[in-house]
Amino acid sequence: MIGVDPTGPGPAVAVAKQAAAPDRFGGRLFSANLRQNGIYIAFALIIALFAVWTEGDLLAPQNISNLVVQNSYILILAIGMILIIIAGHIDLSAGSVLAVTGAISAVLMVEYDLPWPLAILITLICGGLIGAWQGYWIAYFGIPAFIVTLAGMLVFRALTLAVLGNQGIGPFPDEVRTIANGFMPTYLGNIGLGPLDGADLFTLLIGLAFVAGIVVTQWRARAGRQRYGQSVEPTALFVAKLVLAAVVVMTVIVQLARFKNLPWVLVLLAVLVLAYSLLTDRVVFGRHIYAIGGNLNAATLSGIKVKSVTFWLFVNMGVLASIAGIVFAGRLNQAGPTAGNGFELDAIAAAFIGGAAVQGGVGRVVGAITGGLIMGVINNGMSLIGAPSERVMLFKGLVLLAAVAFDVFAKRRAGAGK
Repeated sequence: MIGVDPTGPGPAVAVAKQAAAPDRFGGRLFSANLRQNGIYIAFALIIALFAVWTEGDLLAPQNISNLVVQNSYILILAIGMILIIIAGHIDLSAGSVLAVTGAISAVLMVEYDLPWPLAILITLICGGLIGAWQGYWIAYFGIPAFIVTLAGMLVFRALTLAVLGNQGIGPFPDEVRTIANGFMPTYLGNIGLGPLDGADLFTLLIGLAFVAGIVVTQWRARAGRQRYGQSVEPTALFVAKLVLAAVVVMTVIVQLARFKNLPWVLVLLAVLVLAYSLLTDRVVFGRHIYAIGGNLNAATLSGIKVKSVTFWLFVNMGVLASIAGIVFAGRLNQAGPTAGNGFELDAIAAAFIGGAAVQGGVGRVVGAITGGLIMGVINNGMSLIGAPSERVMLFKGLVLLAAVAFDVFAKRRAGAGK
């Protein structure tokens, strides 16, 4: 005879569990939203803080334009770095690769007088070959990326000195300098914005189109999750996020339109961010990157070509580093032997501040860009208030530590809530 355990859960306990389930679901949803959107909240708070400290100078049209141009090469590096970190690797050679490819472009354009499009193409190929060299040792020979890229940091810095002869080479052609420092021309004229003075109409239309793209993309993504029965945030919170994003984007666009229109390097960044966001979200190769970083053994057993994916990730990093090298050299109008010093650390910091996980498998391109902008705002804001360099380094170090600590805390809380 099967007995009934008198100590088992009765009807009252079952009702209590059912009542508690929504709370647990709401808590998990809140934690997930906090983890995904905490970086953007932090970004807004840091901007507000420095806007007050600098008495509004941080948000001046010229300063916003300078902020984009001065940090463009770090943001380009951060796009490649976030993919490598998602896959569970690291790249310590990015700054040195930036330097040597910038040096190669200078030699081709200035000393050999090659047409600048051909020189850029050859430079990009050289960057890809550098990435392939490192990717081979990591993917197919099995040496940890930390060791290979640490060696690369030294080797390619030495090659930079050899290529340049330990001196700067310049000036660059006007077209290359325009890519780094130039602005889009005015196509439709200016319109008045009341107390904000005039602004370029074409730039404003681009901003409105970009906001519309964000709204449509996010709305379709949310509808898709609903169709598959996945949890989504409340409608009010979703709309509030879209409104906040639209306000931030249009504030930046208006200020740029009031100064000298969109910098060409911002257009380049926008194209790269869009392309790599689609790669990670919609392309099989991008999903394989997450799978490898999330669980290497499972990815291998599921048939993912782990070695091939890793190899091409480092090829991609080499190409992006060469793009950043051309932009940086064009901005300075010279390729120098000290170019790129410490840039790999800024790119790594941008990736982790932007939400990448130390163990891999987590991260987004937009998050890395946001992390890079946070570092840029800190540098720019501290410079505007006249802070000494040691205080800038202290502030940046604490922000990086706080970002990683938050990631670890969120993971532990998520694990405890299961």
